[in-house]
Amino acid sequence: MKYKFLSFLMALTLSTISAQQTITGFTPENEKKELDLEKAFETKLAAANLDQWMQRLSAEPHWVGTEYGKKNAEWIEKQFKSWGYDTKIDTYYVLFPYPKVRLLELTDPTPYTAKLTAVPVEGDPFTTQGDALLPSYNAFSTDGDVQAELVFVNYGIPKDYEELEKLGIDVKGKIVIAKYQGSWRGIKPKLAAEKGAIGCIIYSDPKDDGYVQGDVYPKGAFKNKTGVQRGSVMDMPTYPGDVLTPGYGATKDAKRLDRKDAPTITKIPVLPISYEDAQPLLQALEGSVAPESWRGGLPITYHIGPGPAKVHLKLEFDWQLKPAYDVIATLRGTDFPDQWVMRGNHHDAWVHGANDPISGLVALLEEARVVGELAKKGQKPKRTIVYCAWDAEEPGLIGSTEWVEDHQQELQQKVVAYINTDGNGRGFLGAGGSHSLQVMVDEVAGSVMDPQRGVSVKERRNAADMVNGGKGEFGLSALGSGSDYTPFIQHAGIAALNLGFGGEDDGGEYHTIYDTYPHYKRFKDPEFGYGVALADVAGRITLRLANADILPFEFKQWHTTVSGYLDEVMKETEKMRDAVEKHNKMVAENVFELAADPTKPFKKPTKKEAIPYLDFAPLQNEMAALKATIDTFEAADVSKLSVEKRNKINEKLIHAEQTLTSEAGLPRRPWYKHQIYAPGFYTGYGVKTLPGVREAIEQKDWKEAQEQIAVLASTLKQFNTYIQEMNSIL
Repeated sequence: MKYKFLSFLMALTLSTISAQQTITGFTPENEKKELDLEKAFETKLAAANLDQWMQRLSAEPHWVGTEYGKKNAEWIEKQFKSWGYDTKIDTYYVLFPYPKVRLLELTDPTPYTAKLTAVPVEGDPFTTQGDALLPSYNAFSTDGDVQAELVFVNYGIPKDYEELEKLGIDVKGKIVIAKYQGSWRGIKPKLAAEKGAIGCIIYSDPKDDGYVQGDVYPKGAFKNKTGVQRGSVMDMPTYPGDVLTPGYGATKDAKRLDRKDAPTITKIPVLPISYEDAQPLLQALEGSVAPESWRGGLPITYHIGPGPAKVHLKLEFDWQLKPAYDVIATLRGTDFPDQWVMRGNHHDAWVHGANDPISGLVALLEEARVVGELAKKGQKPKRTIVYCAWDAEEPGLIGSTEWVEDHQQELQQKVVAYINTDGNGRGFLGAGGSHSLQVMVDEVAGSVMDPQRGVSVKERRNAADMVNGGKGEFGLSALGSGSDYTPFIQHAGIAALNLGFGGEDDGGEYHTIYDTYPHYKRFKDPEFGYGVALADVAGRITLRLANADILPFEFKQWHTTVSGYLDEVMKETEKMRDAVEKHNKMVAENVFELAADPTKPFKKPTKKEAIPYLDFAPLQNEMAALKATIDTFEAADVSKLSVEKRNKINEKLIHAEQTLTSEAGLPRRPWYKHQIYAPGFYTGYGVKTLPGVREAIEQKDWKEAQEQIAVLASTLKQFNTYIQEMNSIL
């Protein structure tokens, strides 16, 4: 019903794409040239290439260090060279654990040994490749041999442990079992270890990712009972990349940490399992019945434990340095060769990786092919375009991070922006990134047709937003982590975007042996129409950045967005204060005691520590000053500047994002330099905006919160001064 209404709404209220009168960053005389170039680019995109290349690249498993992974990198290099790019493979040597021993046993009350094997399915020959398939495991789990009572911890996120505390359940000395989803997987063993657990098991519950959602593979797209999600549990919120070379490239002769000293390897062993293997473990638990929101889709009563279920978990890994092959393809710009526009997508996968990442990679390749063809015909970009196919993304953003760390100084001098894609599907355009690029992305999204609906991808997304209760306004989301943009924006301070389509491509193949070409063709993007749409969107963005007279950065929207983040933090602090005051009043008035069940033991709650008033004035003052400076900058007609002044402004715009970083980085994780966007310390992929301030408040560290307010205010002042310098050029 929702989708019928969506189509009706679009038919009634949304116009088809009309010719745009202006595009940000171009003088009137160059605007038509750019639009004509983009039209020529769009007409040359061919879905058949994406289909053919996916079959080639996902034919065999190709995780980091495999022979087929190397063959793929060499094949990609060959394609780029044939399209006219100066291409090379940069190799790094990174620590990668391969599972040697995986043992999970229920020892009490009824013995059961987990199968830990996904079954091949009819009609998908890629699932029958036997020993060639990577065993299901969590990379960067530590080795371990532990035996203990089991405790069910729901998703294993902070609020779940708060609930356990209320129930008087302690996981110290226990092994926990947590559901996938709710947070990034690496947070689950991280929190469990902090709470004293000695092992962690993660499974996909059918309510979230199985038969409750729809028919399972091969009948439908969702995870069958034997499917297991692989994935890294490296502590990426501390730093991503090679665990032994934090902050510098993992070159062949790089100095490396001893593995026992690597802080991003988990402190306890962790193993992912199927819901077939999870059911006997959960069924053996007793103790409190799980809260309603914790209960999954298995045909059992969900208990928390601890016990009487006891489990034995034993893991051993082969820890070796493996080569990671980053393919770097460069198309030199005609006018500004030392200003780079960078595009990236990774090529490694946990198994075949048809959806993650090949669906996005083939779109990037087709985009690069057409850009190269246009260049051969004389339509070369003004700025240099660099296309990258990263290796070792899956174990922890390793290939891109090592390359950025190895070339950081040059990148900070030259890179205009980095545009990232990853897996791609059918549905709605998802776009996140630096909010100074929002206006430009908005314009591009309005220029590309949705392959199914006959309206622009912007209009379709806005309509969906309205149906779901939003304002129907296009915007960029903030970037947390989870793909290769992370080292660019959050470490090097380079403006970045992350793009992809999805929302109508649900399924349970993620990081399983079922992420294959047959699965993708049946359930994801059968005609590769959205692959072409992704190439169209990302390609237009790349070309506009490469050819703009004035780089299309816009700061009014940036100011509006960041002001909203500040309002959120201030309101959340006030909300926390009100809740504490309400609680303490109820304690003083014995409300808890009066409301208690007289038939049950009662422990009177104690007063909570009062929340002090934080002084947000430094941030409010800097944001007010920034508004005036930004208004002055945006009011200027930069299109009328002399070529000399345009060039000076562009040089400043390239480095504007870097002024939003702090060399000291975030507390306890100095690798993360950006003061506006970062992955959360306890959310992983999920973003924390104004992270230094926000996370200190969430952790109730009021001294640190006030210190981070000062740090952020200093960063904003630095940004203000930088824009004032641009105003002086104007």
